[in-house]
Amino acid sequence: MERPDDRLASALRFATELVAWIATPWALAGHSWALAVLSVVLLIGLPTVFSTPGDKSSVIVAVPGEVTILLVLLQFGAAVISAWYVWPAWAAVPVSLLAAVALVTEHPRRRWLRTLPLRADT
Repeated sequence: MERPDDRLASALRFATELVAWIATPWALAGHSWALAVLSVVLLIGLPTVFSTPGDKSSVIVAVPGEVTILLVLLQFGAAVISAWYVWPAWAAVPVSLLAAVALVTEHPRRRWLRTLPLRADT
């Protein structure tokens, strides 16, 4: 199976991730600045370190496609939950719609990620 054209999905995924990177530390800052910093480190660091060969050109730690899928779902969940926690409904509703549309457009990529071997040379 060849890689799907995911330019729109990538843009929507990035926009949702950006919301997660902003809203999650904002939500946690009132409880602990350390948790706020840790959330950014985890939300940005985990997908940077752990990636599926074939999905990214540079892989630090190779993981199966299912792990990449779970990391994306973590980002989407963090964006929606944090937006509803810190922002009024007029701001949280568009975030929820963005995440839902991104989730739908990501479907071909998720299906493709499940077919990738753990090692790029196999």
